[in-house]
Amino acid sequence: MAKIVRRVSLNPILTLLEVEAPRIAKKALPGQFVILRIDERGERIPLTIAEYNTAAGTATVIFQTAGATTARLAELEAGQDILDFVGPLGKPTEIPEGTKKVCVVGGGVGCAIAYPQAKALHAAGIPVDLIVGFRNKDALFFEEEFKAACDNLFITTDDGGYGEHGLVTDVLKREINNGAGYDLVIAIGPVPMMKFTALATKEYGIKTLVSLNPIMVDGTGMCGGCRVTVGGETKFACVDGPDFDGHQVDFEELTNRNAIYREQEKHACNLTGEVR
Repeated sequence: MAKIVRRVSLNPILTLLEVEAPRIAKKALPGQFVILRIDERGERIPLTIAEYNTAAGTATVIFQTAGATTARLAELEAGQDILDFVGPLGKPTEIPEGTKKVCVVGGGVGCAIAYPQAKALHAAGIPVDLIVGFRNKDALFFEEEFKAACDNLFITTDDGGYGEHGLVTDVLKREINNGAGYDLVIAIGPVPMMKFTALATKEYGIKTLVSLNPIMVDGTGMCGGCRVTVGGETKFACVDGPDFDGHQVDFEELTNRNAIYREQEKHACNLTGEVR
């Protein structure tokens, strides 16, 4: 059992849970994740560790209500327990030796995962720019935290109601063309955003890491549910990743595999009263 010590609604569909998990907090590093199960009848879902506090013995996850399990998870309150909360899983993000300047790009809920990446780089003294994109101002969260975790923060919104109007890739290309000097880009967010970020950086020959979150079950690589194709080879995101070379990922296959259970998810949501 893992007790929820803090719950915050960041916006109507985004929830933060800080969970009592001292062993995870002691070992977690940026890029790693947990797999949780609400109760004995619940499904196992992966969530990236957004923050960890060794002193308090807690690990924080941020998630979007997108299906039956996340809808139930969002209903839990501080003081309640989660049956299984296992981690840290996956390989932590590896920053190549000699990296001089990094741009971390986040989209939507992926910005919660971009945050610890930027924070760790900034704390290590590596110059880092952070580009975060949201649908609108109401979807924005962690603005002050983002500012403290980077040298330059760029916020974009789809409707132009806050920050810059446009896509994160528009800002990324502009900064590269203006001589930002990035030798590494880390992109975390929806699959299309990561795909087009990788396509953009490929033109400039800038190494790019993407954090993949395909369907997962056991977190050990044994079930094969999280397999992805990278550089023509089959990899398992839970043990070989979740970070991969964005220029080598088969994004079309990833998109198709992530949609395999879409109809079953709709059915599950209907049963729980969460119609999507």
